[in-house]
Amino acid sequence: MELFKSGNPTLTQKIFDKSYTHEAAMQGTMSVSGTINKFGFMMLMLIAGASYTWHLNESPRQNDMYIYTMVGAFGGMICGFVIVFKQNWAQYIAPLYGLLEGLFIGGISAILDERFAKSYQGLVLQAVGLTFGVAIAMFLLYNFRIIKATEKFKSVIISATVGIAIFYGLTMLLRLFNITIPFMYDGSLLGIGISLFVVAIASLKLIADLGTIEELAEQGAPKHMEWYGAFALLVTIVWLYIEILRLLSRFAKRN
Repeated sequence: MELFKSGNPTLTQKIFDKSYTHEAAMQGTMSVSGTINKFGFMMLMLIAGASYTWHLNESPRQNDMYIYTMVGAFGGMICGFVIVFKQNWAQYIAPLYGLLEGLFIGGISAILDERFAKSYQGLVLQAVGLTFGVAIAMFLLYNFRIIKATEKFKSVIISATVGIAIFYGLTMLLRLFNITIPFMYDGSLLGIGISLFVVAIASLKLIADLGTIEELAEQGAPKHMEWYGAFALLVTIVWLYIEILRLLSRFAKRN
């Protein structure tokens, strides 16, 4: 089957093929509504974690914020890899992933909000609003089939996502050797253009992911895949938020 070209590395045919067995008969089958409900719960976990580290920055325990931010970053990464390779564990680990990612983005948001407090007031609040606005817009565009998650569409998203990942990987590798690519971090028009492109890809990836989840439900994937689908959506939402935060930070550097 060629159903799983979502553009999201957590939603691939190889991963889901493992679950089209007797598990579906034993557990029940996946549904779109069930996946969305679980995604909502994971979002609450994310918000709880983010709120905690955000408020730590305004307390005498500010140093603890940096510790929790690092714990969230590395802990979330580990949980993410475990879920990808052990999809049936998603129902147990996905909520923890949401909490850890919350700790990470809450800390990063607090750091950037403080750094650009004078040049761009309300940077984080605007990033949050834009993220939710874009996510809702993508859902409506998909729901009303204004943008369809066709195989060609998914293939384009896959290519763009892989390209972005390679590009980011190379810039990080070069930075280890003290070679910095200025437009990756400054507020130049080229840098802003790159960020806008990445935000657009991250936004469209939500549509591709929603299409894949709907197809999985139609194919009768096992019930535990609802948690996996919710996890995959959260991965995209977190990426979208961070890219929007990066974009707004570039504008702040121009002020």
